[in-house]
Amino acid sequence: MLLEAAGHAPWHPAAREAFSGLVDQGWADPRRLSAEGRRARLLLEAARESLAAGLGARTDEVRLTASHTQSLHAAVRGVVRGRRRSGATVLASAVERAAVLAAGRFAGELETVAVDAFGRVDAAAMAARLAGQGSTGQEAAGQGGVALAALQHANGEVGTVQPVEEVGAAARDAGVPLLVDAGSSLGHVPAPSTWDLLAANPGDWGGPSGVGVLAVRPRVRWSPDWPEDEDEWFPGGVSVPAAFAAAAALDAALADRRESEVRRRRQVARIRARVAAEVPDVDVVGDPEDRLPHVVTFSCLYVDGEALTSALDREGFAVASGSACTSGAEEPSHVLAAMGALTHGNVRLALHRSVTDEDVERFCDVLPGVVARVRDLLGAQGL
Repeated sequence: MLLEAAGHAPWHPAAREAFSGLVDQGWADPRRLSAEGRRARLLLEAARESLAAGLGARTDEVRLTASHTQSLHAAVRGVVRGRRRSGATVLASAVERAAVLAAGRFAGELETVAVDAFGRVDAAAMAARLAGQGSTGQEAAGQGGVALAALQHANGEVGTVQPVEEVGAAARDAGVPLLVDAGSSLGHVPAPSTWDLLAANPGDWGGPSGVGVLAVRPRVRWSPDWPEDEDEWFPGGVSVPAAFAAAAALDAALADRRESEVRRRRQVARIRARVAAEVPDVDVVGDPEDRLPHVVTFSCLYVDGEALTSALDREGFAVASGSACTSGAEEPSHVLAAMGALTHGNVRLALHRSVTDEDVERFCDVLPGVVARVRDLLGAQGL
């Protein structure tokens, strides 16, 4: 049973149907003037229009990319280069996705803002840093000024919702564009309304991999740092069937979002309660209330995360450990470290729409025994 589907959820039936139907119609290059090319272009524009409606954006603001990581990299790099006269600092929470943090270090000077024990950024500190922007002195010379602020809508590893509205207001007052990463939230909770750049991940709501979404407000100054192409943002384009399937999956996910959210919030609450009550020496992390409906993470003392996920896999449960936004290597989570939480022995679940209450109960029944056996193997039982 797949219990960790962050970024790679099973395809929604609507996505599968849309993709299959477009294989024979949307294969052509939408830049061509042939009948096939014009048809592909119309289908691509229909996908962009549908995605824009789900994001709360205008169609001309939506760009399609090859992946969520590419969306985040391009947003950070393009804005930092476009606003180089304002400064080179990328201001981000300490728990942003690794792609944002890496792009910030690559494109300019990364500056992170601390989070609390729930993983929520210090909005007052972020606002104070943004308010320090000025038109004279160091900032005017492009040294120390903030080119871009970045804040996730909600943390995909522990589920905590971030104060996007508060930080967005401070960024707007300072004249600094705000990049909001909605890669873990769109399709699960209502889309954020405050943003200058918004990145979303179709793979997370049951769409196909190989396509990403980036919406950019017209007021954002940007300049690509890659070779010139007729498609300024993302040369080469994307698969038309994949884009159409992503749009169909988002429409379907939003149509039953309320029902799905209620069910998965109940399931996550059940997991959080049973894990805390039945597994000794465990830390269930993230805000217990103001959170994503489908994500839960806990850390077990005296247990190696890789050993625990392997043991659960043998019991038929696919879960994850380590950082949710780095490579497949079981690296300690920078999110948990920033929160001051235990970084080893952690288990992360991201429940997709097909997970049943029975699946959840069976997982909770099996987990205490698995943790005990792994601790025995490591000689850590009873410590």
